[in-house]
Amino acid sequence: MANKRRPEVRASEIRGLKYFKILGPLLERLHDEATQSDRAGNRKLFFDQYASLLLLYFFNPIVTGLRSIQQASQLDKVQKLLGCQRAALGSLSEASGVFDAQALHPLIAELASQAVPLVVGKEAEALRGLTAVDGSLLPALPKMAWALWVDDQHRAAKMHVHFDVLKGVPVEASVTAGNGSETAQLRATLQPQRLYVIDRGYADYQLFQDIVDADSGFIGRIKSNAVWTVLEERPLTAAAVAAGVRSDRIVQLGGPQSGTVLKQPLRVVEVHTTDEQGKPIVLLLATNRLDLDAELVALGYRYRWAIELFFRWFKCILGCKHLLSTSRNGVTIQVYLGIIASLLISLWTGKKPTKRTWEMLQFYFCGLATAEELQAHIEQLQDHIAKQPA
Repeated sequence: MANKRRPEVRASEIRGLKYFKILGPLLERLHDEATQSDRAGNRKLFFDQYASLLLLYFFNPIVTGLRSIQQASQLDKVQKLLGCQRAALGSLSEASGVFDAQALHPLIAELASQAVPLVVGKEAEALRGLTAVDGSLLPALPKMAWALWVDDQHRAAKMHVHFDVLKGVPVEASVTAGNGSETAQLRATLQPQRLYVIDRGYADYQLFQDIVDADSGFIGRIKSNAVWTVLEERPLTAAAVAAGVRSDRIVQLGGPQSGTVLKQPLRVVEVHTTDEQGKPIVLLLATNRLDLDAELVALGYRYRWAIELFFRWFKCILGCKHLLSTSRNGVTIQVYLGIIASLLISLWTGKKPTKRTWEMLQFYFCGLATAEELQAHIEQLQDHIAKQPA
């Protein structure tokens, strides 16, 4: 049975392009990005134009893939706004291997720096720089040989993300094969003045020391069979007990061999809580932050869940479960632009992206909602934030 013909993209279905005007100064630095395949000087599709077309894919539900991106590029108002000509399907396919994804990387930090904290107050001040770090798989095709994961029939790319919990925005990202080391990626992207919150998969004592040496802190879950020598037993406050803390110790973490990489004592806070199914679990949380109240160590780790919510948003709602390219560079371009799209929504609305806000944006971009209705939705979100207690 023949495949159902995709509906053509019409000019009347492309709305909201005024929002793309703010991208001009941001993306124009990509226009003259050198490429090996443009030695003849006859390139018709430039990186800033390609990036804008992919952002159109993220923001408009009518644009569903490379073919509809190509159709959109034929529309007069798209060409006028983006300053591009009609893009051939071959040019769009080739672009994922021609343009260097790393040219987009600085834009993420630049946009993230403009975000303001969504969580304020004494607890937020104590947990300043709280950054959840984790990796998430993006299913890949068997022909994507670089995307090593389980076997030849089970390929995947992995995106490694740093998520500023208090601002509610991603601040760093990289892409590897599915079996890429999460600890190695974190080690390579450490920043100063962060408080990294990490799960058991990052329980590497050398990584702990690397974080300290990078002038940052960490709250990391360690394995239940971890060993240490107790140096000091700290008394528990009523607030700590109420938060599930059962012990708070200053320790020399590790045995005779594993502990030699750590240059200073650490803290191990034992927290009794429940998992997503309500089953009781015990968390052993290591940290170099000796100044934090024990209940704030527990709270900081609980905030780690924010990055899981971001992955759900990114893959299930934003649309990154469908890869537009089979090359690592192409997948990285898509991931970076997806993160830029998320950052733009956060900056427009002053709030973390949600499904409801995304639906309203899509209603607007496909012409079902007016600019006034979208603005009213954004103002309602901002009013809600303003009324939240500090």
